[in-house]
Order: sequence, then structure tokens, then C-alpha cells
Amino acid sequence: MYEGSLDGRHVVFLSWRDTANPEGGGAERYLEKMAEGLVERGCTVTIFCAAHAAAPPEETRGGIRFVRRGTKLSVYPAGMRALRRGDLDGPQGRTDLVVDVQNGLPFFSRMVTGVPVIVLIHHVHREQWPVVYPGLSGRIGWWIERRFAPRLYRREQYVAVSRATRDEMVALGIGRDRIAVVHNGTDPYRAVDPGKSPDPVVAVVGRLVPHKQVEHAIDAAVALQAELPSLRLHVVGSGWWEAELAAYVEKVGAGDLVVLEGHVTEEHKHEVYERAWVLALPSLKEGWGLVIGEAGMHATPAVAYRAAGGTQESIEDGHSGLLVDTQAEFTDALRRLLTDTELRRRLSSGALEVSHRFTWTQSQRSFAEVVSARLDGRILQADDPGTTRA
Repeated sequence: MYEGSLDGRHVVFLSWRDTANPEGGGAERYLEKMAEGLVERGCTVTIFCAAHAAAPPEETRGGIRFVRRGTKLSVYPAGMRALRRGDLDGPQGRTDLVVDVQNGLPFFSRMVTGVPVIVLIHHVHREQWPVVYPGLSGRIGWWIERRFAPRLYRREQYVAVSRATRDEMVALGIGRDRIAVVHNGTDPYRAVDPGKSPDPVVAVVGRLVPHKQVEHAIDAAVALQAELPSLRLHVVGSGWWEAELAAYVEKVGAGDLVVLEGHVTEEHKHEVYERAWVLALPSLKEGWGLVIGEAGMHATPAVAYRAAGGTQESIEDGHSGLLVDTQAEFTDALRRLLTDTELRRRLSSGALEVSHRFTWTQSQRSFAEVVSARLDGRILQADDPGTTRA
């Protein structure tokens, strides 16, 4: 069993963000949950990520050592240097395996280490490069993701967080036989008072960056305001696009309709989920959509774009939420959920049921199975491989 073979092993995760980072989100929650699962199985774990004002340069939290160096871009060469020099080695003076989190760009770990590498991908960034980095820099980034990285890691194990992401990776030329799918889990959360709002509430939860397309939810709320005058849209989260969103709210005259909550506590985030009638997720791309399961724990169904990818698995269309193809359909789906009590009741029940299907315990078991296999010199191709073990 993999629990024994992992005892005393040291695993290094390379990721540009951690959950303490103001730009951290679902991908970082997944990363740290997988790290916690390895610690529980006897591993020592180091997470290398970018420095930021919200956390010290080094700390140990939950049995995980965090090393923070560099910025959003310089974190990549900083990680390569630290790995090459052995700065990230564990108590035994070695690193046994590296998990290279490819968030568009990998850490190029294969170029500086000879230990086994696992490449973790949440989603392919084809649509995001021209939005976040228009022009030459975006084209270079997409070339690295599309051409260079698959060649550099052509003999390595990959992990995708959804089958949709796996299919995107295969389209880049990554062998399907090298990809294991390890789905996200959902933190259990017991619903508490005050319960659903008596007036219609739509929630948006996530990082405030352009490709999350929060403007689509704002436009929908404005379009529905005449029909639902008591409607409110609560936007929870922070990010570098926050000022632009605030300006957009003023531009479209939605100041009395949209509440920009900013960064909030976990407790308040769940209060918003609990009171909301529906979660709006207009994101351009999602590897999974962790907020969908979080909202589902509060019997709050979601509306999202089908083309976002992972939403096709985290939402069962017509059972736990609605998947749409255009912005007009996005607005219409919100209208249907907010005005059709029976539809909302049925999808709310489905959202609660689906949210309990995927657990972090299952995900941690699956990820540990992939790590164990790679340390044994094997490559796995499976969906949630850990579920096949007793």
C-alpha cells in the first residue's frame, strides 16, 4: 500500500501562489489539500511559491514548510535556483519528488533536477493568454504551454483535475497514457441560519481578474432588475481587477444593485452562499470550479459556461445547475432560476446531492497513489486512482 512507501519521503511542490496569497483561489486550495494528504501519509512536504505581504518568507503550517521567494514572474527562476541548489531539500537532505504546478507556465523543473516529476495542471490557458497578456508576451506564453512544456515533460507523469482538462492536454500532444485525473474535493459545511434570503440574491465568488468575466453577472443583474427590483448581486473576492470592476459597476449604473464584498472571512463567504438563491460563475475557463461544490453544500445551484471545461463535471446540467453557451443564455438561465420556484427547488436539491460526491479524502488518496507510483518508477493513467484501492 502506498501509505508505507511514502513514509519519510520528501516532496516539493512548486506553485506561484499559496492560499495566503491575495490572488490565491481554488487551485491553491487543491494544492494544499494534496500536500496535507501526503503529510498524513508520512511525507515531509515543502511548498515553494511567490513572496507576498500576507505571509512571511518562510513558515511551517499544518506540518508543511512554506518557502516564499520572488514575484508573480520571478518566482519561476527563483524556484529553479532553489531546487538546483538543494535549498528545498527535506530533513534527510534530499528531495524525492517534485510536483510542478503548471499554471500556464511550468517551473521548468525537469531542467534542474533528476528526481521524478509530476506535472499538475488545472486547465489549459489557451483563452486566457490574450486576455491577461495581450500581444507578444501572451503569444510567447502560449507557445511555452502548447509546444515547449509538453516536450520538456514528455516522459513525466501528469495530473489533471478533471477529464475536460485531460482532453485539453491530449489536444496539446500530451499522451493520455501519462495523465491521471484526480478530482477536486469539497469541504463539508453544515448549513446554518439565516438560511435563504427572502429576496433574490445572486452570488459570485472568486478572484477578481479579467478572465473570471464578473461583468457578465453584473450585466445580467442589470438586465433583470426591472423584473426583479429587490434583486442583489453579491461579489465576494479580491484581485487586481477589483478597481476596474468597481468602475464598471458605476458605469452601468448598478451601484444600488451590486455589492462588492471584497476579501471576506470563510464564515462570511459561507453566509453569502447560504443566503444566495443561485451562484453565477461566468468564468472563461475553470479546471473544476471549487466554488460550485462550496455553494452546493448550501443547496445553492450554479449557472456557468459549458465551454469553461471543468464545469461540465462539477455541474450536472439540469440536475445541480445550468450550463449555457452564450452571455444571453447566461442571463436567461439566471432569470429562470430566480423566477421559477419549482426549478430552483429541484436544482437546489441536486446541488446539495452532487456536492457530497467528491471528498478531499478521496482526492488525497488518489493523489498519494500517483505519487507512490511515480516514486516506484510507474506512470498511472486513471480517474481517481486511489479509489481502486481498499
